[in-house]
Amino acid sequence: MDKLSYQYLDHDFDPEHTGDYTLLMQADEAQFTVAVTDQHKLLLLSNPLSSGALSGSGEGTELLFRDYSQRIAGLSFTGFTIIPLSLFNPEKTADFARFLDVKPDEKVFSQPLDDANQVIFKAGEKLVSAVGGKFSTRNIVFAARGWITAVAENNPPHTSLYLNLMSNKVDVLNFSDNKLRFYNRFGFGNADELAYFISLAAHELQLQPQELSLVVSGDVTHGDDNISRLSDFFGKVEINDLQLTGLPEQVDPHSVLSLTALALCASSVAH
Repeated sequence: MDKLSYQYLDHDFDPEHTGDYTLLMQADEAQFTVAVTDQHKLLLLSNPLSSGALSGSGEGTELLFRDYSQRIAGLSFTGFTIIPLSLFNPEKTADFARFLDVKPDEKVFSQPLDDANQVIFKAGEKLVSAVGGKFSTRNIVFAARGWITAVAENNPPHTSLYLNLMSNKVDVLNFSDNKLRFYNRFGFGNADELAYFISLAAHELQLQPQELSLVVSGDVTHGDDNISRLSDFFGKVEINDLQLTGLPEQVDPHSVLSLTALALCASSVAH
């Protein structure tokens, strides 16, 4: 049985006033993490919980299912395609989804990704049911959407690749003239494979490694194996210090960026 435990719990958090707060969640098939914010202040950051805790049977997990002002769940996906809005027709969503090879145990979502693009993605039905059973499928967004929005709002140069690492996966992002140019997710097993996939992306974008900056967030630390290996191939590798929410000193902004950035999706998520 899972027990809700915290990386951080602010003394101002009041479980009787959750109706004033926003609940943010990142979930995949194995586990999920939640944050609770009040305006732009972090009040609660959980340790990872197994997806089974979405049943509400774990100790203290009932806190997750109280009434919140806003709930946003960034859901891991098993496939996706991005379509320019100029080409997208909602009536043709099923036709676009055929490119995803949707299996019987997968669900399909179609959502705006930004002002110029629509994303169609699929996720495992078991995960969708677990999250949707507690939070409503209307609260579900494409997992990378908040992070993409956060980077886009900070004038990203075209010579930068933005990386977000999550265990054995990496999201790779690039912009040109503040417009989305490239986004993809790769699985990798070690630092060499990570460097290989980032090199492939740079080559596809015709960006020279020694002139390229990598801006990294997520599951990384200064000088770890992944950062060290990337530094062997690319001219500049730095940790993303973008901070969207007031954080305590013990929480590194880069480690929670993709989670806290989900708040930027609030305008498109039903209450």
